Amino acid sequence: MRSPFAGTQRVPRIGHGRPRCRPDHLIADRAYSSCGFRAYLRRRGIAHTIPERSDQKGHRRRRGSVGGRPPGFDQEIYRRRNTVERCFNLLKGFRGIATRYDKTATSYEAAVCLASRLLWARSL
Repeated sequence: MRSPFAGTQRVPRIGHGRPRCRPDHLIADRAYSSCGFRAYLRRRGIAHTIPERSDQKGHRRRRGSVGGRPPGFDQEIYRRRNTVERCFNLLKGFRGIATRYDKTATSYEAAVCLASRLLWARSL
């Protein structure tokens, strides 16, 4: 199975030590609710909040006690995902960010910071 974190950036550490490559918590939508994906996250020790699809709920209920218990799901954490999604959608309104015209990662990061500040200034 290919790692879903293959393209993730390393998180720099304050002080000594290697940069972190593993997130503390993952919030995903229903598309990532497969048993294999959840097992991968458990093996890596990554906490996750992923809603269960309705067909998976039905399969589990049909199997009865053999189907196991439903995976944990914190609705309050999942609601916060909506804020991040809306922010990305606002940033996509800037054509250069949506199409990634910049050649280097640093200039793209600067464009994202500038667009974020413009959105913040508009909200005041």
